Amino acid sequence: MTSKSVDVLLVGAGAMSTTLGVLLKQLDPSLKVAMVERLDHVAHESTDAMNNAGTGHAAYCELNYTSQSEGGSINTDKAFSINAAFETSLQFWSYLVEQGSLPEPHNFINNVPHQSVVMGAENVEFLRKRHAALSAQPQFAEMEFSEDPEVLAQWMPLIMKNRDISEPVAGTRVRYGADVNFGALARNMVDYLEQQDDFELLLSRSVEDLAQYSDGDWKVELKNGHNGQTESIRTRFLFLGAGGGALPLLQKSGIPEADGYGGFPVSGQWLVCRKPEIVEQHMAKVYGQAPIGAPPMSVPHLDTRLIDGERALLFGPFAGFTTKFLKEGSVMDMPLSVRLSNLKPMMQVGAKNMDLTRYLISEVMQSHSDRVESLRRFFPDAKDEDWELSYAGQRVQIIKKNAEGEGKLEFGTEVISSSDGRLAALLGASPGASTATPTMIDVIERCFPEQLATPEWQEKLKQMAPTYGQDLTQDGALLRASRARTLSTLQLDKDYQA
Repeated sequence: MTSKSVDVLLVGAGAMSTTLGVLLKQLDPSLKVAMVERLDHVAHESTDAMNNAGTGHAAYCELNYTSQSEGGSINTDKAFSINAAFETSLQFWSYLVEQGSLPEPHNFINNVPHQSVVMGAENVEFLRKRHAALSAQPQFAEMEFSEDPEVLAQWMPLIMKNRDISEPVAGTRVRYGADVNFGALARNMVDYLEQQDDFELLLSRSVEDLAQYSDGDWKVELKNGHNGQTESIRTRFLFLGAGGGALPLLQKSGIPEADGYGGFPVSGQWLVCRKPEIVEQHMAKVYGQAPIGAPPMSVPHLDTRLIDGERALLFGPFAGFTTKFLKEGSVMDMPLSVRLSNLKPMMQVGAKNMDLTRYLISEVMQSHSDRVESLRRFFPDAKDEDWELSYAGQRVQIIKKNAEGEGKLEFGTEVISSSDGRLAALLGASPGASTATPTMIDVIERCFPEQLATPEWQEKLKQMAPTYGQDLTQDGALLRASRARTLSTLQLDKDYQA
């Protein structure tokens, strides 16, 4: 058995681990960091371009981030917090571009306007209220609203072409929305890390076991997929950023903070069109409203994607169910994750979410024609033969206990850390990679508090994320100044003025 010792071990080579690795190496270049990945190349699971929507989630178009109360008021809290989080990611990416640590922005991020569309008088009224509540604040001041068919035809031609306008329709638009190739972003971050001293990338390594030494260090046993040999790494800090695979690894750790957590895997599929005569008529990410009982990841949207210089349209996602926690995982992932500590919460969630179960079954049973028929609600002229099916990555939604000790299904992301700060794991799905920077800063705050308290780390972190420690939801001038810089650096809106 070969063995080695590092300061930081990152499990998984996706958006989260790569972001944390770059943050830590920027904060302290002397840290000895290793990254292990089960597959033979970087960012091939949920982070890969076609395994996610590529939406830079800023709550501009995602209607599920603004719920409506029974009294009709719009809850904007989640939208404002997600928007501020994405601003932090934009700041970090801008810093890396300015430093030459990332390539020209068009290699991983491009301007694609973010739009919402709704049909029916009740939904139009909801969108109007949503726009009024959001656009009154600086974060969403540039959001436009229209229910004029001619204006909407300019914003979203495919959606309005040959539409029956006897049904009320309305839309919103933010022109500087982003399409992000998170796979390219992660791979470029790894390229940067591999140029640094004391960094090692270990591909085709699966984690077989975890154990904690008496001094707090972690022993991680790996199996080398190339030769079948066992390897051992001793690390002062362990991060489990393996997407859907993080839950089983967290359970292997045995830390008490993991008790009660379970996972509910949801798969996804896209309809993809690459015909130039269709693709060139649509340049936007247009989100609608999720069907009743659907998980938030299944909000329907028609997206322009820009991947490696090629343009395509995606529609979906169409949800499905499998017991795999990873796209290239095992059907035994979910059954093997059941423990005495999470059995009751998982059973309670199953009993309380029959609408979701029925929805997933109906999605699985759909034919290609059924899926294209759903697309026609967005794009009336869609033809079956112009679209093909593509399989997206797996998402594992969090099952946990609520304040009353009952099982609850969560659709966000959550950091779980040990009480000694020597291990952290990320569970959950949307908004995921879009908010990787603030999420990984949260990990640093929890697990490196002494180092973060030093002037050196504070100064460096504020170079990477200039608004760190300040509230963008409350300081409009700071927000506009930050946004002017990031939109210019990342070439998302050359006309934006602070």
